[in-house]
Amino acid sequence: MTSKASRLRIKRTQRAGRPRKENVDRYPGGQIKHSERENEVRATVMEARTRVHYLHKTPEKDVAEYGGYTAGRLYLDGKITEEQLKAGNEYAIVIMRYCQSVGIPFPTARAQDLGRVKGFAGEESQSAQERATKATAAMTRLLTILQSCKDGPQVKQTIHNLFVMDEEALRLMPERQLLWLRCGLNELIYQEGLRKYGKSINNEIA
Repeated sequence: MTSKASRLRIKRTQRAGRPRKENVDRYPGGQIKHSERENEVRATVMEARTRVHYLHKTPEKDVAEYGGYTAGRLYLDGKITEEQLKAGNEYAIVIMRYCQSVGIPFPTARAQDLGRVKGFAGEESQSAQERATKATAAMTRLLTILQSCKDGPQVKQTIHNLFVMDEEALRLMPERQLLWLRCGLNELIYQEGLRKYGKSINNEIA
């Protein structure tokens, strides 16, 4: 027969901690399934992202895909086009591949969209030197394109700070800096062969 003290201990134990979650999938042992935990974490992150970055009127799908980094939020704000966003992401990927190939750390640890497109380290038959040479050439080509724009140093630095360094303050960049950003991204689009604009526009800024 259970003593009164034992019954009181059991009662206190049952009242301690959070109430047991209802309507969630569990393993036979009672542990909540990982998928349920992932959904809970995702919901928390999405709510925080929407609240902190003022994306309340943005569809949840777009918040999930673009709301996690500054350039994506600029796209959601309507300040750059989807094509320009993709060009900037490709620039960041080229920089990431260069860093990986030459063995230097990526300039920033801030979360970006880079994980959505895995860096390509080169064919397995390539030597480390060949991969580094190829990555350096690709990076140099893009930097040359940006430097060739009118106000090239400012254009290059703006794109680098936004897509590589992910500087949050650039979401509120002044109009002049926004022109530098668009100019550089448009030139990357043109030089990469998409040619949406029909001609080079590296003198867009008056």
